[in-house]
Amino acid sequence: MNTITKESLELLKGVLAKPDDVLAKSISTASGLLAYDLQAPAKNLYPFVTPIRNVMPRVGGGTGAATNWRQVNAIMGSGFDAMGWVPEGQRSGQMSYSTSNKSASYVTIGEEDAATFESISAGRQFEDIQARMTFRLLQKMMLKEEMAILAGNASLALGSPAAPTLAASGSGATLPTATYFVKVVGLTLEGYQNSSVVSGVATSMTVTGADGKSYMLSGGSSNISSEASLAVTLGQTLFCSIASMRGAVAYAWFVSSASGAETLQAITTINSFAITAPLSTGNQPQTAVNADNSANTSYAYDGLLTTALKPGSNAYVNIMPTGTAGMGTPLTASGRGSVVEIDTMFQKMWDSFEVSPTVLYVNSQELKNITTKVLSNSSGPLLRYDASADGSGGEYQVTASGVVQFYYNPFAINGGLRIPVRIHPRIPPGTIIGWAENLPIQYQSNEVPNVAEIKTRQDYYQIDWPVITRQRQVGVYAEEVLAVYAPFAMGVICNIANG
Repeated sequence: MNTITKESLELLKGVLAKPDDVLAKSISTASGLLAYDLQAPAKNLYPFVTPIRNVMPRVGGGTGAATNWRQVNAIMGSGFDAMGWVPEGQRSGQMSYSTSNKSASYVTIGEEDAATFESISAGRQFEDIQARMTFRLLQKMMLKEEMAILAGNASLALGSPAAPTLAASGSGATLPTATYFVKVVGLTLEGYQNSSVVSGVATSMTVTGADGKSYMLSGGSSNISSEASLAVTLGQTLFCSIASMRGAVAYAWFVSSASGAETLQAITTINSFAITAPLSTGNQPQTAVNADNSANTSYAYDGLLTTALKPGSNAYVNIMPTGTAGMGTPLTASGRGSVVEIDTMFQKMWDSFEVSPTVLYVNSQELKNITTKVLSNSSGPLLRYDASADGSGGEYQVTASGVVQFYYNPFAINGGLRIPVRIHPRIPPGTIIGWAENLPIQYQSNEVPNVAEIKTRQDYYQIDWPVITRQRQVGVYAEEVLAVYAPFAMGVICNIANG
């Protein structure tokens, strides 16, 4: 052992006496002998926006399979309904009522996640994996609940669209000369969110639960229409349109130059589509859509939009016309700083039911279009001038542009009111929703504290499943239904062309 140590020391002395470039290198950051600066915990860079869920009242105490109520739709006086005259000494006739029974079935919403024991151990100094998993799990379920409240569909089946109408005209387009064949699929708001040209129209999906059992969900699409065809020459634009479908907020267009070989070319939020360029290839074939998958009768409840769009709801619904050359109809400027279609909605809701919306939910496109219609050279300045902060004068700050934040609704019993115009990330272009969050003063004896509410049989609850594998499994659930007591307090304008 001493001999080995002596030899090692002699070798070391020799190396130090005769430096070598290879052995005498200095250490730099490139050598990798560094600490790792990891910021903890993980940064959640995903949007979490649930504005309607945040303001929707939640009422507990539900039992049974459904919540039920009986409503008085109208009270009708004797004789002439608008006259109360009675002769001296005589009695009036007896009034009568219009009543109906209503119910809404409870359903379950939920989401699950899991973390392995190794991931929990490995992340111990980084973040609390189990706590963060449950937090994100609850957020995801609330995002799904927001869509359910807005656009859940249990009862509004779209069926099959009519065959599209085709026309060709114009010059300068690059669509090759051929006979083109077109089919169309209608999409609910759920279907619009679930579909894209790249991934295709959402039809149905089999979901395998964490318990190994499976169930099938409908994606929100109608059946496909019958086929229409038209010969087009080079330079012409092919204009496609279809009769609007109540309940659809978008339409998927399948086109081909061969009958029966149509593929998905576009998804529009109006009931028309103009083709000017050669068709794209490799997209979803029309054979993928072979049934009506618009509603989830067994699992869902009807959201606000679905409730309003259902025939007989008494909600105000304006489906904008197809327009000239099948290119849709945009909003109309009134010439006095407002939008004709919104003004009409407000007036009709007042004239029919004496209610006034308290909020407008729109897409970013419609917020821009409303602003364009409202703000003009005649309606007001587009620039705001701010004097210098120190009050010295001579300096100004200029703010360009602007959007409409509030819309004045003149049709209210105690005078008009300003209602906010709010962007909602899940409302598609071409749709505006007006909602009276509370019934006005003339309905105060209605025994209906809320126009709509989430009625819960069991509100949010977490299940920590028994450990049967080397992972922690967690589920977050709620048993609830959206009860809409006054559908007439909603208004919808849809099929709005951009412009």
